Amino acid sequence: MFVYLWVLFGLFALHEDIVLRQHGIRFVFHGFALVNALVLAKVMLVAEDLKLGHRFQARPLIYQIVLEAFILATLFIAVHILEHTIGGLIAGETLAASVPSIGGGGMQGLFCVALILFVALIPFFGFRHISRELGPGRIKAMLFGRRESAAQAKPPV
Repeated sequence: MFVYLWVLFGLFALHEDIVLRQHGIRFVFHGFALVNALVLAKVMLVAEDLKLGHRFQARPLIYQIVLEAFILATLFIAVHILEHTIGGLIAGETLAASVPSIGGGGMQGLFCVALILFVALIPFFGFRHISRELGPGRIKAMLFGRRESAAQAKPPV
């Protein structure tokens, strides 16, 4: 979880760096990717322990994958807002000044960030659930194991 989130947030920081450089701004703090990945991986573990999104286990796998991606994207944004609001209040800011603007502010920015997070989490949950369905180590062996040529492969039984 942590590594996936760290790569994801690192790519977001890299994108932000590119956009700011286009406007002549040469500063982006990349350390937030590491810290946010640690915090939000913990949020993912707590959500997993609470079994959020496990209602759809009897349905096709895509329902559970999409639902968990949606729940976690929503939860990530809520935790981000809560984290910044508490930090601002501790620093002596007013409640209104403590609430962060997400995606440039407004509902459109919030929706864009939520959509990006949602789509970015689908492969994580897809890989995870498909791996669980195939059995321990099967996907890892398929992706990282040695492949046989078509002539050497055994015919299916």
